[in-house]
Order: sequence, then C-alpha cells, then structure tokens
Amino acid sequence: MLVEQLYTGCLAQGAYYIESEGEAAIIDPLRETTPYVRKAEQAGAQIKYIFETHFHADFVSGHLDLARKTGAQIVYGPNANTAYPVHHAKDGEVFQLGKVQIKVLHTPGHTLESTTYLLLDETGREHAIFTGDTLFIGDVGRPDLAIKGDLTEQDLAGMLYDSLHTKILPLPDDVIVYPAHGAGSACGKNMSKETTDRLGNQKRFNYALRAGSKAEFIEQVLNGLTQAPAYFAENARLNKEGYESLDRVLQRGSQALSPAAFEAAVNEVGALVLDVREAAEFANGFIPNSINIGLNGQFAPWVGALIPDLKQPIALVTPVGLENETIVRLARVGYDQCIGYLDGGFAAWQAAGHEVDTVESISADEFARRLAEQPGALIVDVRKPVEFEAEHVADAENMPLDNLNDHLARLPRTQPVYVHCAGGYRSMVANSMLKARGFDNVVNVEGGMGAIKKTNIPVVTTQSAH
Repeated sequence: MLVEQLYTGCLAQGAYYIESEGEAAIIDPLRETTPYVRKAEQAGAQIKYIFETHFHADFVSGHLDLARKTGAQIVYGPNANTAYPVHHAKDGEVFQLGKVQIKVLHTPGHTLESTTYLLLDETGREHAIFTGDTLFIGDVGRPDLAIKGDLTEQDLAGMLYDSLHTKILPLPDDVIVYPAHGAGSACGKNMSKETTDRLGNQKRFNYALRAGSKAEFIEQVLNGLTQAPAYFAENARLNKEGYESLDRVLQRGSQALSPAAFEAAVNEVGALVLDVREAAEFANGFIPNSINIGLNGQFAPWVGALIPDLKQPIALVTPVGLENETIVRLARVGYDQCIGYLDGGFAAWQAAGHEVDTVESISADEFARRLAEQPGALIVDVRKPVEFEAEHVADAENMPLDNLNDHLARLPRTQPVYVHCAGGYRSMVANSMLKARGFDNVVNVEGGMGAIKKTNIPVVTTQSAH
C-alpha cells in the first residue's frame, strides 16, 4: 500500500494518491491531471477511482478531465447532486482497491455532501482518514459556505459537531489525518502549517474537538470567520455543473502575442492585463493599467479575491518560460478566459517603444525619513484587520487588500499615499490596482511591516494599546 500527499503550497491544498496491487485512487485532484496520470503509469497502476470529499469552493477540481483520460469512476458521498455521471456512494459503503479498502463516512457540516474517506489497510485495520474540509490540522471546516433555504450556519455547525463526534472521534488515536488544506487556506481560520497528524493529537490539541458541548462548539467555530472570497461560490458551481477541458483552456491561452498584437487584442476584447512578475520587477516598469499579482505568493487565491468575474478576458505578462504555468494556475480557480501572453515578456514591450509606467518604491529607512519631514502623511496598511490590530504604524489606516476598492473614495489623488503590507507582496498588488484607477502618487514601502519595525517609526501594538 502506498499513500502519497501531493501538496500545492499556493493553494494550501492537499490531493492524495493511494495505490495497492496495481490499482490507484486519487482524492481531491487539482485540475491538471498529468501528475496523477504519470505517477500511475510509472508504477504500472491503473487509476480506478476519483474520490471527491465535497464540492470544493476554493479551486476547480480535476475529476472530470481525469475521468475522461483514465476511465476512472468519480465518487461523491450522499447529497452530491451533479450535472454529470458519478457514483453516489452511501454512508458506510466500501470500495476495494487492490488489497486495501476505502470506506465512506458521510460527515456533513462544512457542506451537506461533505464526506470523509477511511482507508483500511490489508488487514482491515483503520489506517488513515481523508477528511476534506471536515477536519483540518488545528481546525475544522467553516460551516458558512453552503447556507441555502432555511439552513443557517448554526445548523451546519451543529451537523459538523455531530459528524465529528459520531464518525471521526470514535476512531483510534493512531489513525493518520489527511486534510484537504493547510495554513493559508480560506476554508478555515486556525489551520496549522503541518499538513498531516495523528488523530490522537488532534483530539488533544484541536480547539474545536475540545469543545465541552455542541453549543460551545458552534460558538467557537463561528466566531471570527472572515468573509469568504468572492470566487468561492463560482468554483463550487463549476465543480457541481462541470467545466471546459483544461487542454482547451491551455490551447486558447497559449497564444504568443507580439507587443502590437497584444495591445490590439487587449483593446478589442477589453482584457485585463495581469502581470505576474515579482514586485520589484513590476515597480521598475509595467504596461499602464496592468495589475500585478506575483506568481511567487498566494497567486490563485488573490486572483480569485480581486478579479470578480471568472469570465473576464485576461492577457498575461509573465517571466519568459512561465506562460503555461500561469495559465494552469489561473485555471485552478476557474479563470479560463486567457487570450494569450506577451511574447518575450515585458522586455519585448519596452524594446518596441510602447508606453511604460512605474511605481515609486522606497526602503523602510527612507519611509522613516519622509514621515519625519511630512507629519500627517497618509499611510495605508493593506494587511488583514487581525494583523493590523496586533501591530501597526501609528496613524496608519487599515484598508485590507481584499476590499481595497471599497476605500477608494477615502484616498486623495494629489498627495502621496504610502502603502505597505507585511513583506511587500500585497502592497505591490494594491499599488498596481490604485495606479490602474488613476492614483498616481502611490508609494510602495519595501519589506512591509517586517522592515518598518527595524526603524524608529512608532508602532502601536495590542499590548501598548491597552
């Protein structure tokens, strides 16, 4: 028996490959199918099942393409109504995979169809659980995403409590927990950086599993939930109803466009120019009105949070050689309408003599010097509210990147606006958005809060505030 976690950091997502006696199963696959197909071929195994723990909201799963390419059967648990053929498993149903078995545990709460898969080894012993978004390491799935009709988030949280206490907690302590996500995912609020653990440790240390009553559990799980990213509902719909083949998405997006053709295509279809280079490169020169979301950060979730329409045509500016990777990473969260990329990257645009814009970017030391000379300067901190509350520059205003557009009326267009985040990634995203909306006096603070704390700039912390 082989169990392998295939973890994708930018999505904080874990897919799983299980193999026994030449038969393989994939749990919660990403949209690109090649890694799974290649892994099975190299082992001389046949992919027999594709198990989905639920309708994922934070990414588009690869179950449809993988089933088409391998003939594997797609399996969902109870209550999963799809627009395409699947096997609707019953609670307690067992699937044979070589010499091991996979048992269905219906665990509603995160969503109504949420299902945990229990892996029984060659001796029939409980070996591992693949919990999807039901149980994370250090947390449980948020129960506010599948509200419909008369069903409330309190109702779903109550279901989640029952699922955990009747289906998962009775399992032996040495059972391995394999969740669908880790720290950085918006599917929970308190996930560990660890991506697997023993169930016994979770029973002892996971706050949600230590709740003394259902009422306490519901209160703790619902407290402090942030608003779900805007793209979640659309991704869940795509996973339920179906989507275009990734091969066709790649074919359409992999059009190398000369600078002239790139400009013409953007203007013709109203495409958004998405520049995925690192922040420092972008600051030194970019196509006017383009948006910077760097591949080196949590790229896909930020695309999902900041580009509201999945059907938005997108034209790419990427580092040379990363064009296809960018298209795939967009498709992971349902952005399939890439019309092509700038052939030769930004250097080609410059060489052709086209217009270029820049963002002024200064060090934290220079920021400190300017603040001393400009009392009352406008400082915008685009980190999350919880980060801001923990510590922030004195007199700074918190305008979280997720909803920056809601704060534009508060920003002046004439005086300098100093923008920072924790390390510099989000602030450049914010600056690119502000530039595209006509705010020409934005100044990026390099290194963010980490660098600012090394200067003499006054910082307010939670302790000093109280």
